Order: sequence, then C-alpha cells, then structure tokens
Amino acid sequence: MIQKKICLIGSFAVGKTSLVSRYVRSIFSEKYHTTIGVKVDKKELTVGGKDLMLMIWDLAGDDRFGSLKLSYLRGAAGYLLVADGTRRSTLATAVALRERIVEIVGGVPFLLLVNKADLQADWEIAESDLKPLVDTGWRVLRTSALSGDGVESAFQLLSAAMLAQQ
Repeated sequence: MIQKKICLIGSFAVGKTSLVSRYVRSIFSEKYHTTIGVKVDKKELTVGGKDLMLMIWDLAGDDRFGSLKLSYLRGAAGYLLVADGTRRSTLATAVALRERIVEIVGGVPFLLLVNKADLQADWEIAESDLKPLVDTGWRVLRTSALSGDGVESAFQLLSAAMLAQQ
C-alpha cells in the first residue's frame, strides 16, 4: 500500500476539519471546533487500481502568514487549499499561503477548494475571482462539507495527481 501525506490549509473557519470529517467518517457536525496545531486522520482508498493510504493533516487555520507552522508541511505529497465561498478574504489568504507553501514543498499537486457551496446565495467569491487562478493552472473545486458535494472527488483528484507524479 502506498502512503501519502496531504495537508489541508486555509484561514480559520473555512471548513477544513468539517471536510476531513465528511471524507473520513461521512459525518458533518454543526459545532465549530477550533483545531489547535494539527489533527491527523487516515483514509484508505483505491485510485487507478492502486491502494493508497492518505495521512490527512488538518492544520490549524490562520490568517497571519507568520504563524502557520510550515514545518507541518514537510513531507507532504500534496495539499488542499481551502477558502470559504462566503468570505472573499479567505481566498486572498489561500493565494498568499500558496506562495509560502511552494517554498517548503515545491510544486507538489494541490487543489483549491471553495467550500460552503450549500450557501451559494451568500457567496462573496465570484467566478471572476477564480478565473485568473484557473488561467494559471490552478484546479478549483466547489465543495460542501454539509452536503458532501465535491468532497470525495476532491480527495480522489488530489490522490490521482499525486500518484501521477511518482
């Protein structure tokens, strides 16, 4: 079995922990739990006929770039940048974090997840905000930890991209 470390990174309260809970345990909780440091989960899956064990590192959210524990990123084969569709500032944070992450892990595969698709009517992030990122090669998915929309495919796509880079 191939083992890969991935990280979820983004601002506070964008839904990183909820996305992991939805993916690993198929549950969603309305309660907000602040992640302190890092929380690690595991999930087995099969991608392209290969068995894979994901070590999923849910990093504490932060809007101050200096306090993200960049050492947690070492050894990551890929990552999910998470933004909250209802808060435009979280997209700017994700973009800035990406620049810092590349310094640590290089060009490993990543996806940008714009979470809270179930609250589309309240979104502040528009298609026009995402287009420049897509135009430079970013893969962007809309997800909802509440409904589960896009969650499984996000982890599958990242896993396939990591395996393709081996």
